Amino acid sequence: QRAAPQFTQRDASAWLNSAPRRIEDFRGQVLLIDVWTFDCWNCYRSFPWLRDLEQRLAPAGLAVVGIHSPEFSHERERQRVAAKVREFGIGHPVMLDNDFAYWKALGNRYWPAFYLVDKRGAIRGRFVGETHRDDRNARQIEALITELLAE
Repeated sequence: QRAAPQFTQRDASAWLNSAPRRIEDFRGQVLLIDVWTFDCWNCYRSFPWLRDLEQRLAPAGLAVVGIHSPEFSHERERQRVAAKVREFGIGHPVMLDNDFAYWKALGNRYWPAFYLVDKRGAIRGRFVGETHRDDRNARQIEALITELLAE
């Protein structure tokens, strides 16, 4: 287990749906970190599952933060990301990781990637790839969230 890296963007302009957040803001909750980019179809197709998961488990203590790490230059524009956040119905905080500092801090290599952080701030799971309700990835993620919420 290693501590989840601190969110790398402190400026309000690098956050959507929230003021800048810190990892410790989520102590006592289970945090799912979703690394995505808006031109990634696998990311886009994972959002219905993610929205459903968040709605079902937020009352029990699940929080979600999106990390938008752009693959292409046009994905670096805040207004384009904001439009996609609205289009995809994303209500949780989203940090714009245009410099890939958070991507690198995580040691990430894939879109989408989902990291689960326990109530004390330790990374306890990493899952990659398009995820749909009731598929293997979703079942594994949800089982680990349930376990972490019970700790």
